[in-house]
Amino acid sequence: MSVIAVTAAFCSVVPLGDCFAEENGAEGAEAGFKGKAVNFIVALAAGGGYDQYARTLARHLERHIPGNPNVVVQNMTGAAGMRATNWLYNSAPRDGLTIGITQRSVLVEPLLGTKEARFDPTKFSWLASLNDEAFIAVTWKDRGIDSISDAQAKEFAVAADGPASDDYIWPAVLNATIGTKFKIVSGYTGKAEERLSVRRGETVGLIGWSWAALQTQEWDDYKAGNWRIIAHLGKGKHPEFDAPSIYDFAATQEARETFDFLDATLALGRPVFAPPGIPKEREAALRAALAATLKDPAFLVEAQKQKLDISPASGEELAARVERLYRTPMAVVERTQAVRKQALGLGAGGPGAP
Repeated sequence: MSVIAVTAAFCSVVPLGDCFAEENGAEGAEAGFKGKAVNFIVALAAGGGYDQYARTLARHLERHIPGNPNVVVQNMTGAAGMRATNWLYNSAPRDGLTIGITQRSVLVEPLLGTKEARFDPTKFSWLASLNDEAFIAVTWKDRGIDSISDAQAKEFAVAADGPASDDYIWPAVLNATIGTKFKIVSGYTGKAEERLSVRRGETVGLIGWSWAALQTQEWDDYKAGNWRIIAHLGKGKHPEFDAPSIYDFAATQEARETFDFLDATLALGRPVFAPPGIPKEREAALRAALAATLKDPAFLVEAQKQKLDISPASGEELAARVERLYRTPMAVVERTQAVRKQALGLGAGGPGAP
């Protein structure tokens, strides 16, 4: 049985306060971590951007946590990050020895009324966001789609994980708001498999992918002209690539409000967090450790070599962004939810889809 399973089973029958006594101050925090392992749960598959960020971070994080515990990365896949996020909220030990990173779009699911989302994002212990995301719509060359206008004129199949993923939500929203005709092929187990589907010709691209991830994972093919960015899924021109903003195609106030809602989701970046209710001194120690790691020259050198964009936000700022997101007017939220339900009703599916 794994360390996580043993600890979770033990703490399910012993009161949390008895299982993990709270320490006082820095010395107490160090005692709580020393000689232990911090389990870092990645809610998505190995080989994708989240996994790469997490593993790079973990190699440096342990130097900055009091007591220098080992940081062990584990992947817990399923439902585009929903499975792990549910587990971190409901089942993971609340002792500061388990942290996680999940797809930011999953954190909107409770707001959208998704019954499978059994967590309240406003109650997680938010530790840091690793970067501010620029999101893009990309296609492969010679597939007949070189612009948003092409997608408004003809149906094209695009790859997605599941209904909670950015690359499912964005094409569904664009179909409903600006008249594109993306056919969402979902059920892939992560970006690595989705990119392979594009190369094999099963799909033509990804509508809702990170610019930072493209630089990390597909830079050579992008520079060679194989990947083409057809839209920036944010406001205005992005300084690092030449593509129109999706806002340029928004003809109605409703479309712009929906894009604003999704943009607020992107502001969560790559969020690192712990289960709710961990001891306050351990939350403070983990926040400080993340902040120190994200400024550590050795970490930054390694991140730069891998083309990982590091533009962090503190745990406090990330918590504030989540609170702001959850104050979105319900009329806007309901429009977004209706769009996704419509896409599901049209029978979007693919590998592993129900």
